[in-house]
Amino acid sequence: MRIHIATDHAGLEFSRTLVDHLTNGGHEVVDHGPAEYDALDDYPAFCINAALGVTRDQAAGVHALGIVFGGSGNGEQIAANKVRGIRAALVWSMDTAILARQHNDANVISIGARQHTVEEAIRYIDAFIAEPFSGDERHVRRIAQLAEYETTGDIAGKGVDVSA
Repeated sequence: MRIHIATDHAGLEFSRTLVDHLTNGGHEVVDHGPAEYDALDDYPAFCINAALGVTRDQAAGVHALGIVFGGSGNGEQIAANKVRGIRAALVWSMDTAILARQHNDANVISIGARQHTVEEAIRYIDAFIAEPFSGDERHVRRIAQLAEYETTGDIAGKGVDVSA
């Protein structure tokens, strides 16, 4: 599987460990940066580029997921979710890692590098990568509604306040 990763300065050291771990696990890793430590770096472009890599690969039929991380993971998740077709979930436990895939077919996860040990984060990432989407009708339906809103600004028949 191809894994796109991105971080900010808070996760730079972890990203190097993660690249080694994923590569040793047989994955192809695409690191979207940063390449060097800069305490004033701006994470949005790094995370958006990782998310774009995931959507491009998925559109081309390449099995791909993304991992973004920073101090809390919040901003990185928000940045990734700005890309059409991305469902990025903030992961903070094994349950959230597994459910992100099972129920939401999340294609990117975000982890707070300052919130977890490297070992914890790697366990969450491995679980996320290994977990398949359940394909349950209710989850498929809900994901389709999110995609409909993303492309049209409405969810037909669901009462979205389009006047706002």
